[in-house]
Amino acid sequence: MPLTRADLATIPRYVAGRNPSDVARESGIPEAVKLASNEVPYGPLPGVIEAVAEAVAQTHRYPDPGVTALRARLGERYGVAPERIVSGCGSVALAEHIVRAAVMQADEVLYSWRSFEAYPIIATSSGATSVRVPNTADHGHDLDAMADAVTDRTRVAIVCTPNNPTGTAVRRDDLERFLDRVGPDVLVVIDEAYREFVRDPEVPDGLDVAAGRRNVVVLRTMSKAWGLAGIRVGWMAADPEVAEAVRKVVTPFSVNHVAQAAALAALAAEDEMARRVELVVAERSRVRDALVELRPDVPETQANFVWLPLGDEAVDFAAGCEKRGVIVRPFAGDGVRVTIGTPAENDLFLTAARELL
Repeated sequence: MPLTRADLATIPRYVAGRNPSDVARESGIPEAVKLASNEVPYGPLPGVIEAVAEAVAQTHRYPDPGVTALRARLGERYGVAPERIVSGCGSVALAEHIVRAAVMQADEVLYSWRSFEAYPIIATSSGATSVRVPNTADHGHDLDAMADAVTDRTRVAIVCTPNNPTGTAVRRDDLERFLDRVGPDVLVVIDEAYREFVRDPEVPDGLDVAAGRRNVVVLRTMSKAWGLAGIRVGWMAADPEVAEAVRKVVTPFSVNHVAQAAALAALAAEDEMARRVELVVAERSRVRDALVELRPDVPETQANFVWLPLGDEAVDFAAGCEKRGVIVRPFAGDGVRVTIGTPAENDLFLTAARELL
């Protein structure tokens, strides 16, 4: 008799980007660069290290359980009432808490596929049924097909925009039409982990959309543009009743004292964050243009990564990159996601790509 749930065998384990020192050692090269985890490569924002060092002195105390100062600052920055904001250990944890708060046994969680690999883990571990709707031919969400897939058992629908791992983003008219078709009884989660990198004016800000619809929840993270991937701070904006329900299932003290201090310091350095994002966006265009010369089917991206739809060649391509000192993220049978790094790191990847493609 198994001691754990048998249905967990049906979902893959979450795979993180490999350690550069391990790859360098295995490949017999001096060093490797990591372009696999969608991190921004320019280090902590000004003031973050100092805030962390000061906060460490209070690690013998529990953190503020209500994350009051950070929620107030986020509310001020984004024009969202603090009672609508819930914080968590990264936006992925909040996605899990949302599903736990909304889903009962045999209910359905609907999402596009391929999308963020944590979604099937979250759905299955919560006892829900995953409903995956295939991406369009150009690697975006098929919102019409997703709306068609909604049933009376659908409790949560997730829209990842820009989509991880393909980088494609949902346009305003398409999103509004989808929300109208889904109706007010399904909780729609707009996962905007990469919102700061969006430059397409037709891609809406989810917070604007959520302001007029009680069933829309917006996820944001400070792991990407704000440079806090190693500290884990995410937040969501929702209708006050939904927010209160999610708070009931959030793990107590999940945003620790150091993380709260780091997030406040990062928010105070917004101008520098924006400058770094512009560097990433410029490099994103350069890298994608170079890749399109090799593979015309590389889709447009609004995130801090590019997608190579290599299908069955994905794993071999990633292995070839590692031998050349570049760690990328393969998704077997589908493609390879490549984070935008520094210009030198991107040049190293493009050299490998030209050799391998």
